[in-house]
Amino acid sequence: MKLELRGVTKRFGSLVANDHIDLEVRSGEIHALLGENGAGKSTLMNVLYGLYQADEGEILLDGVPQHFRGPGDAMAAGIGMVHQHFMLIPVFTVAENLMLGHEDTRGLGVLDLAKARERVREVADRFGFQVDPDAQVGDLPVGVQQRVEIIKALARDAKILIFDEPTAVLTPQETDEFMAIMRQLRDEGTAIVFITHKLREVREVADRITVIRLGKVVGEASPTETNTQLASMMVGRAVELTVHKGPPTIGEGGLSVRDLRVLTAAGAVVVDNVSFDVRPGEVLAIAGVQGNGQTELAEAIVGLQEKVEGSITLGGVELVGKSVRAILDEGVGFVPEDRQEDGLVTALSVAENLMLDRSADSRFRRFGTIRRAILERFARDRIAEFDIRTQGPDSPAGSLSGGNQQKVVIARELSRDLKLLLASQPTRGVDVGSIEFIHKRIIGTRDAGVPVVVVSTELDEVVALADRIAVMYRGGIIGIVPADTPRDVLGLMMAGENPTEEAA
Repeated sequence: MKLELRGVTKRFGSLVANDHIDLEVRSGEIHALLGENGAGKSTLMNVLYGLYQADEGEILLDGVPQHFRGPGDAMAAGIGMVHQHFMLIPVFTVAENLMLGHEDTRGLGVLDLAKARERVREVADRFGFQVDPDAQVGDLPVGVQQRVEIIKALARDAKILIFDEPTAVLTPQETDEFMAIMRQLRDEGTAIVFITHKLREVREVADRITVIRLGKVVGEASPTETNTQLASMMVGRAVELTVHKGPPTIGEGGLSVRDLRVLTAAGAVVVDNVSFDVRPGEVLAIAGVQGNGQTELAEAIVGLQEKVEGSITLGGVELVGKSVRAILDEGVGFVPEDRQEDGLVTALSVAENLMLDRSADSRFRRFGTIRRAILERFARDRIAEFDIRTQGPDSPAGSLSGGNQQKVVIARELSRDLKLLLASQPTRGVDVGSIEFIHKRIIGTRDAGVPVVVVSTELDEVVALADRIAVMYRGGIIGIVPADTPRDVLGLMMAGENPTEEAA
């Protein structure tokens, strides 16, 4: 089956998310759609899948124009989509999830679960998947849940499969297994659209690459292109991808975490007996698949979790029990994982966001009034220093691109005297050029003698920035290893195994 998109345009108000995009995908190929978050990749695929209606352009299958009013029409035409955030009902079984929207019945309208189970087994056997049709989806590992999504698509005879950021929640081993599945599907004649921003994966598995930037196709590339060449196409300028750092110069003191436990309001343990040290002049990266306690650990350090047991000291000062304000005043810089939810007030100006955690500072306030001239001068200096692309200090933070919003947060946290930098997902949703800049600033902070904790689900980022790596699994630290630990070992640790202990 041949898929063609011709001149597809999708607008959201004044925002043109897709601007006259042409794309062709053929049976038996993996066509990677490469671009930074916000480039328009997912929007384009949602148009193809019938979730959005294009404002202009057309979709053709084997030369025949299509008019999809919804996902049901797309599925009927042979198009399946595996979303970045799985479309599964956790309390349903695999077979029950397979039936959703396509319920077969027998006698008096009774659901034919036996038929659904058989279909699951049939597709699973074909691809060597180990999937129990009667397993409850919520009890399955993330990698297996993804296979359930693939089974759902294949059970409906999809000839074209769209994978939207499919490796975002997978361990390295699960990613390798997924790549093998894509190759097998391709070899059986399936047309695959692979949406990603991960250059290494694109070069490993794609037959052809189309690069999208700011809603437009900027060119096609070959998997033989280097990471640097692909990154330059994505960003529109030359990019340095390598993080240059010398050996750490370790100081005394720093952050010490001992026997830390974090509980939810209902009493469930989400961080379980965690202990580690981070010394001045080093980066400790905390790795793991999302949802293994990293978020709660970071929030506990800055006082955002209520039920915390154990000890967190910074320079000998106990932080557990202190308010967020008091912890920030101790010299903790915090880059939260969700900049819009926790890092910025998007309706406020860039300048106002740059002073959010120092609103009581006498430099910026006098007699309860903001000293506007001083704040504007401070903001202009930070805008220049951190290369924040904005019309000026008075522009609303919400009007900036994701990368520039993140630079505002980074600028605010790094423009004061720090005793600790805690950065959670510091480059999530950020373009390659901004990643380059943020990584340099993090290493610069480390080289200035500040202890740095980086929490990231991006293994490439962890390896690039870390001096040591702590891997979290189900709320605990399964091991702390050197930065040069092989990726396959890190992947096993992220899945709950620690081969370094066995070797010892």
